[in-house]
Amino acid sequence: MNGAHDLGGGHGHGPIAPDPNEPLFHGDWERKAFSLTLAMGFTGQWNIDQSRFARESMAPGRYLETSYYEHWAHGLEVLLADRGLVSEAEIQAAKPIGPAKPVQRILNAEDVVATLQKGGSAKRDEASAGPAKFNAGDRVIARNINPPTHTRVPRYVRGRAGVIERVHGVFVFPDTNAKSADEKPQWLYAVRFEGQELWGPDAEAGACVYVDLWDDYLDPA
Repeated sequence: MNGAHDLGGGHGHGPIAPDPNEPLFHGDWERKAFSLTLAMGFTGQWNIDQSRFARESMAPGRYLETSYYEHWAHGLEVLLADRGLVSEAEIQAAKPIGPAKPVQRILNAEDVVATLQKGGSAKRDEASAGPAKFNAGDRVIARNINPPTHTRVPRYVRGRAGVIERVHGVFVFPDTNAKSADEKPQWLYAVRFEGQELWGPDAEAGACVYVDLWDDYLDPA
């Protein structure tokens, strides 16, 4: 979707100035927001692309004036409410009202470390997608599309030409996975875009950007 979260390639957002001593969490509530999101994700009620889409659904003005973990908390509230796991009254009261709704799985505290270390891959068997549409060295154009849910093709590369640098393999397609949990596995490529192709003749000489893009994002140049 075209939301306030898609800031890449744009002007006016200021420099990125990372703090080398920045803590993992700036407050206990951030730690809780992170923990609750991971624990609820383990229940199997939604997938990672649906989780990202829920965060992106925050109103643009609100999104830009709130912090990273406020986005996480908002996304979790949206997902819980959409699936009937909490009511609006419970969100407003910040506590359960009535018995808890059943879920498929529960992440126990003693299993957290092993679960996080194990992770989960979005890579799928290559046979599930058929032959790759492109090869390294092929010139392609990123399609100018505006999907209504979570997408991994940023606005600043849409309609721009690039070159396939690497073929990664077959992975879950975020756009359909975010909408209906349809994985639609397809080939994923690292595409190199020259800076002047993206931003015109005033772009820094020699600058380039690599973006990982799926088959459905690309056409032959």
